[in-house]
Amino acid sequence: MKKFLAIYIGTASSLEGSEWYKMDEAKRKQLESSGIKAWGEWMMANQAAIVEQGGPLGKTKRTAAQGVSDIKNSVTGYVVIRAESHEAAAGMFKNHPHFTIFPGDSVEIMECLPIPGQPQR
Repeated sequence: MKKFLAIYIGTASSLEGSEWYKMDEAKRKQLESSGIKAWGEWMMANQAAIVEQGGPLGKTKRTAAQGVSDIKNSVTGYVVIRAESHEAAAGMFKNHPHFTIFPGDSVEIMECLPIPGQPQR
């Protein structure tokens, strides 16, 4: 089994293009509740593959040779999973509530590769 990092992407354009903040607050809260329930069901259905449940992410700081600065990116959360292949890992996120209920843009999945020269675990 291979390990994969899946990051939830929420671009400004996906949020602006949605009706999320334009809808009635009561309707949005109801949709949010159903989204949280669906997300929990996704987590339960895939619990055998989840290595680290991850969660939402806050504001971003960048540290570089020039120093530390505040930046914005589109990463809103993450989860770490195990799967037989990259395709199988990506398939786990088809119809995910992040973008079918919530106004998220997508989920990006990448294999966690071993560090060169280090023993594999």
